[in-house]
Amino acid sequence: MTVHPFIEAEKRAGHSVKRACELMKVSRTAFYARRSGLPGSRAVRDSELTEQITEVHARSRGTYGAPRVHAVLTREGAGCGRRRVARLMQAAGLQGRHRRRRQVTTVPDPRAAFRPDLIVRDFQPGRTGLDARWCGDITYIPTDEGWLYLATVIDIASRRVVGWATADHLRTDLVAEALTAACRQRRPTRPVIFHSDHGCQYTSQQFASLAAGFGVRLSVGRTGQCWDNALAESFFSTIKRELLGTSAWPSRATARTAIFDFIEGWYNLHRLHSSLGYLSPAEYETALAT
Repeated sequence: MTVHPFIEAEKRAGHSVKRACELMKVSRTAFYARRSGLPGSRAVRDSELTEQITEVHARSRGTYGAPRVHAVLTREGAGCGRRRVARLMQAAGLQGRHRRRRQVTTVPDPRAAFRPDLIVRDFQPGRTGLDARWCGDITYIPTDEGWLYLATVIDIASRRVVGWATADHLRTDLVAEALTAACRQRRPTRPVIFHSDHGCQYTSQQFASLAAGFGVRLSVGRTGQCWDNALAESFFSTIKRELLGTSAWPSRATARTAIFDFIEGWYNLHRLHSSLGYLSPAEYETALAT
């Protein structure tokens, strides 16, 4: 890197380097750093941060953007601003995964009995404690063998996926298996509200009987209002952005294995949530318990 010729000429002539730097609006530190060919302290720190950012990004399976990378670095004691993280990620060619629009998989049943909305878009974490309010939905995954459908049950308080199931069909058995898994895993000691959309699987008599047997109260959002089940929609947006939309799936079995690894090995235990103050669901549940 070349040194400014005017300042170098002034130095050779025996004139003040300080005065020459002031005239050219260049710091003496920068002048001597360029003259010696050594990188400045900020450049060295940027290089160190870039290595840390790359490692955090890799640990997130290439999914974290600047806000979550910054949150991890802050937790690990690396003091830096979010804008600096964003700048270094851009320079390193790193970026998080972005949302894609989701298609509707549930179909309303016009003959279904009326059920009230007991959530009314209140998805604030931790407000009522764990295992008080759950929500769920269905999404689809294309594979070379055909569609694989995923049903979920999510604890609104902690964002943890407490129950899930996959199948090659959209019958009520799919959502029933997910709710059964949640009830058997969590064993709630008080009545739980389960919130869903108006899909025929959730408004069926079969599902109502199953819920009653577990002591679960059913809540349903309005037809055509995706925001009435925004938390379940948000999870599907995340798993499609960070896993399901990243590659082709040769079989339903490989997709299901990847879903298991994502939910049980990453999402519930380690993935940071901005709504939880950049804690994972498991960390948040531990904090609530203590």
